[in-house]
Amino acid sequence: MGMTITQKIIAAHAGKSSVEPGELVLAKVDMILGNDITAPVAIKEFKNAGGQKRVFDRKKIALVPDHFTPNKDINSAQLSKVVREFAKEQEIENYFEVGRMGIEHALLPEIGLVVPGDLVIGADSHTCTYGALGAFSTGVGSTDMAAAMMIGEAWFKVPESIKFIYKGKPDKWITGKDLILYTIGDIGVDGALYKSMEFCGEAIEALSMDERFTIANMAVEAGAKNGIMAPDEKTLKYIDKRAKKPYTIYNSDEDATYAEVYEYNIEDMEPQVALPHLPENVVPVSSVENVAIDQAVIGSCTNGRLKDLRDAAMVLKGNKVHPYTRLIIIPATQEIYLQAVKEGLIEIFIEAGAVVSTPTCGPCLGGHMGILAKGEKAIATTNRNFVGRMGHPESEVYLSNPAVAAASAVKGKITHPREVVNNAV
Repeated sequence: MGMTITQKIIAAHAGKSSVEPGELVLAKVDMILGNDITAPVAIKEFKNAGGQKRVFDRKKIALVPDHFTPNKDINSAQLSKVVREFAKEQEIENYFEVGRMGIEHALLPEIGLVVPGDLVIGADSHTCTYGALGAFSTGVGSTDMAAAMMIGEAWFKVPESIKFIYKGKPDKWITGKDLILYTIGDIGVDGALYKSMEFCGEAIEALSMDERFTIANMAVEAGAKNGIMAPDEKTLKYIDKRAKKPYTIYNSDEDATYAEVYEYNIEDMEPQVALPHLPENVVPVSSVENVAIDQAVIGSCTNGRLKDLRDAAMVLKGNKVHPYTRLIIIPATQEIYLQAVKEGLIEIFIEAGAVVSTPTCGPCLGGHMGILAKGEKAIATTNRNFVGRMGHPESEVYLSNPAVAAASAVKGKITHPREVVNNAV
């Protein structure tokens, strides 16, 4: 019987010729990731375990302080110090200090630390982002991270796969964010529980790599173990100029078995908005009427990449942010930030009245750089809109693509971008 791309990657790393859904395997990992929140817990467990003094491979661990950095208070400074000192002690090759770091899930692919065919675990739920490259990647707990740092392996239950096929040519304002929001709206936040979401179809092939990362990133919002796409020429073009190691291309067999298959035609799709307080509360933007917003956030591991900033700039150019709305823009990495400067995007943002931040997860998890007060509403390109996610438990977060967020910042209410761009001077 054929295997899916996910089964093939797990089998190869478990030293087996084949694996079946539900099977438990011990598999070797190619990269282990931790950040300033999760890595300190893993480091503590690593040390508490005793005996082993050194990590299994200092080149296969990445430590990226990105959640509360630059540090917002004494506690976050202490956490970052734990990570920094462990990196020094263990001579971790992939430790990224403020000024060189970026949001972890944008940074690792950008610098070629994850390649097709890899098996990656990270103590962060959005580690599933790397599936856009044809890698199996998933979030784990800090204790699993600690164990993997010791032995270079982790336990997995092989997931069943669900295939999602996207047909049609998208409208100008439709992005990968809209496809994944629409999908989560259809299947629900538990629609792919512990399954692999395999994305394919002509609409996926038409997307930029930045948009594909967005889709894979949000697979976990449907409860998935991982999201994944078969590498194509666009993937290889992205990888070949970045990869720091050899890679392997895997594709699903034609006779691979799927738990379910969904087909979507996106020809008539509108930009999507997820209403508070779940990513599954998805509606077309035109049906969201008179929702005034206090804040718009464009950034995060979901939508802080260059394509996202270009989309926002296209809307903001020649426009001004509404006088009673705050627009916060966060390039996901230093490289993206620098390229945005070179292209004049940052100038457009500042002239429009936005504030631009160094890379950080900041407001996405209610950390810093844009906390909401009681009763405030925000539209954000982030991945979660749970109760209190961005601040006060009585605040509200609406999720959208970057163009919708930018247009909403201009109007001061949730708005389709064509209403702003068509009226621009």
